[in-house]
Parts: sequence; C-alpha cells; structure tokens
Amino acid sequence: MKQALLINPNSSRETTVMMVEIARANSPNDLRVIGATAKHAPPMIVTLEQLTGAAAEVVEIGSREASKVSGIVIGGFGDPGLQALRNEVSIPVVGLSEASMLEAAAGGRRFGVATVTPDLAASIEGHVRDLDLLHLYTGIRLTQGNPLALAADPTRLEESLGKAVAECFEIDHADAVIIGGGPLGQAAIALARLFARPIIAPIPAAIRRLVRLMRDCSSV
Repeated sequence: MKQALLINPNSSRETTVMMVEIARANSPNDLRVIGATAKHAPPMIVTLEQLTGAAAEVVEIGSREASKVSGIVIGGFGDPGLQALRNEVSIPVVGLSEASMLEAAAGGRRFGVATVTPDLAASIEGHVRDLDLLHLYTGIRLTQGNPLALAADPTRLEESLGKAVAECFEIDHADAVIIGGGPLGQAAIALARLFARPIIAPIPAAIRRLVRLMRDCSSV
C-alpha cells in the first residue's frame, strides 16, 4: 500500500488529526494518508507573516519524510513552501490552494473563496493570479470577527461560512465556491451538503489531485 504525507503547517495536532481523517475518507483503498505537524508555527496561521514563516518548516518536514511516502499534501490554504519543496523532492507535492482552485475552475467555471482570514485575502488572490485564473475569479467573501474564536466554535463557524458562501453565489455569481482553509476542513464538508451548487472542500480536492499525479508518475 502506498503512503501519502499530509503536512499541517499549523502547530495544532487536533487539526492534523481532523485533516488526516478527511484525507483518508477521500482516498482510494490502496493509499494510506499519514500526518505530520509543524512545531514552530502558531496553532492556526492567520497572517501573511505567519504563512511566510511556516514555509521553511514545511520544506524541512517534507524533505525529511519524502523517502518514506509516494506523495505529499501541504495542508495549509496558503500552500507554504509548495514550490520550494517540489524543488527538493522527486515525488508529487500538492497544496490545498492550488488543487482547489484548479478543480473549482475546471471547465471554465467562475469561482470564489469563502474564508475566515482577512489578512490572507491578498495572498489568496496572488495564488489565483499565479495560476492564471483571475478571469474566472469572482472574489473572496470573509466571515466577521476573530478567526481564531470562530474556528473554535464549529456551529458559529459553519453558520458564518455559510453566509459567506451564499454571498459568493448570490452577489458575486460564482459557479463554485472554495472553503479557504485546512483547519476549516470539517465545515467545508458540512457546507457541501447544504448547497445545491458546488462547494470545493480543499482537502478532498488536494487528495484527488495527488492521486492523479501519483498515477501519472507510475505510468511513466
């Protein structure tokens, strides 16, 4: 059985367990997902400085563990260290942001992002630009209040994100909406059941992309 490593760039072990559970639930039977948790980052990355600072440890973990796995998922929506880690290892590496944006935009769909971190809004748009998807991007809708307090209250989190998702669809006319955050993984799964239009949960999207890339590598 092949193994994939999900690196949590946040330092919350609870978040790692949650993300790994979601990843395993969306993986094929021949793939086992294991997790690794950053030690030097905050429990939840909410600023650009924290996101930038997380990259080095993500690369360190990924480089150390790459020989034991067949693929790596960086479990933060800012994709910290994504390109640097790809340059260091010979196995597929995917990020939540890149994978979910590519999936959301498939077939020319217009897409938006609903999330809790206003200080990362510009960075998220930067990822859209880097993927040459600005022509399909309808923008970002943010929840109100402290993102850490909101993330600690699952009921409020789901309700607040639900309002942001509705705004993406009803005001911005998105065809699909990404829930922007690894720690928002459970809320993303729940919201996908509540809306008739596509909600892109980033962890399942990353697993789907990783599996495709791993299969492509196997067929070469």
